[in-house]
Amino acid sequence: MTRDRVLPTGRRTAVQRRELLTLVAMCLGVMMTFLLITATISALSAIQADLHVSPSALIWIPSAYTLVVASLVLSAGTLGNLLGRKRMFCVGAVVMIAGGLLAATADTTAVVIAAQLISGLGGALILPNSLAILGSTFTDPQRRTEVITVWAAASGIGLAIGPLLAGFLLDHSSWHAVFVSDPVLGVVTLLLAVPFATESLARGERLDVAGALLGTVTIAALVYALIQGGQDGYTAPPVMAAWIVTVVGSVAFVVVEPHVAVPMLDMRLFVSRSFSAVMVIAAVSLFGFTGVAVLTVMFYNNVQHLNALDTSWRMLPLFGVYVVTAFLTGRVIRRTGFKAPLTTGLLLGALAVLGLTTVGQDTPYSQVWPLFVLFGAASGLVIAPSTAAALVSVAPERAGMASGAVNTARQVGSVMGTALLGSLFTARFSADLPHQLAAHGVPVAARAPIEAAVASGSTGTRPPAGAGRAAIEDAFASGVHTGLAVVAAVFFAAAVLALTAVHNRPHQNGTHMHSPSTTPTAS
Repeated sequence: MTRDRVLPTGRRTAVQRRELLTLVAMCLGVMMTFLLITATISALSAIQADLHVSPSALIWIPSAYTLVVASLVLSAGTLGNLLGRKRMFCVGAVVMIAGGLLAATADTTAVVIAAQLISGLGGALILPNSLAILGSTFTDPQRRTEVITVWAAASGIGLAIGPLLAGFLLDHSSWHAVFVSDPVLGVVTLLLAVPFATESLARGERLDVAGALLGTVTIAALVYALIQGGQDGYTAPPVMAAWIVTVVGSVAFVVVEPHVAVPMLDMRLFVSRSFSAVMVIAAVSLFGFTGVAVLTVMFYNNVQHLNALDTSWRMLPLFGVYVVTAFLTGRVIRRTGFKAPLTTGLLLGALAVLGLTTVGQDTPYSQVWPLFVLFGAASGLVIAPSTAAALVSVAPERAGMASGAVNTARQVGSVMGTALLGSLFTARFSADLPHQLAAHGVPVAARAPIEAAVASGSTGTRPPAGAGRAAIEDAFASGVHTGLAVVAAVFFAAAVLALTAVHNRPHQNGTHMHSPSTTPTAS
């Protein structure tokens, strides 16, 4: 860049060091937010056994965090524009530290859920503001694309470390220790962010109260409907009420925002087919990534009967290859643009997931890990570029708005990956179990007790033997395969969207819109 040629060597080195440490701090921040998701899921069995948590309450331990993050991430980006992105990022880190410490000392289910709600607030502040800080720190479009792909890769590192760390800690301590990891990471993040990240604001920014309220309520209702619908059914009265709030809130948001002088989300961004397509692809990418991870964990735990640590080691190729591919894709985009990696990644991901639908109880790992490698590489070609494409579609001063939008899409996609695929799995499992019991020759008198035990969740402590166990395993595998088939279909459809609607180089497509300039201030 021109700045590198003008600045003296010593000054240029100092600037590059500050930029590097800023990138590390932002990556640690996003790593915290994703590590908590998989670490919590890995600790659920231990939490349930210790606190005697009911199945309906258990689902809300990880879901409380996701609900708050998805609901507030868009508003949190606006707060960063208004009050300072670095300031809000650091507040988010402090809040996550507090939430982790509360969970680590919790002795009731209510306190654990409250701690997750607090951590969700911290995660919502970290995600859009870390991305916006990178957008304002690295203003060259090519360089910005590279660092954003690194940032996106950090999410995969967090997802991969979560189960491994949880499995290790659960082998040597209680579940409380699992929640100490985020406070430790949070302290390190603050030690880097406070001295090295540069503060930035959006000049003339004002809080869009109506947009913030409508956006938060609408997304919260949507996420609640997705999560609770997976438990009670999507037509249950409370869930139907949430769907109605979602529809009414969405319409009101679209009607109100164009009339706000400084909107939280400028609806003119969606005039670009490419920007709209990127939002969909960002949601699909996390829908598939999270969904495949959750379904695979369920398969290994309940069909091949592996513990959390053994399952994590087997999934490491998926996460590891994802991280490496995401890092490399930032440089590839400079030569190819966005269309090729997005389309190729979605197609390869669909093929990999179709391959996973053939994995059964006796399938050796030697036949599975290549599919994990392929899916990890495919995800690296999609998740990071879709995030980068959203940010380079707008001017740097719109980085906070765009990062809030793409993070909202990613979080909603992640919730759908667990909630929708989870409910689809449950429906298929329940429907197939009677047929599997009959096919395995289980006596008619024994079938009803086995079905009742499965419905109550007691098979985990008192598993049936022989033919009954084999029938449950086959029905379970059938449910997992159904969910994976849906992921493959969604990925194929998204590949068509990427090929036909995404501009190859969004930062050149004229979608930049005039807005007040970003004002850097001393850190």
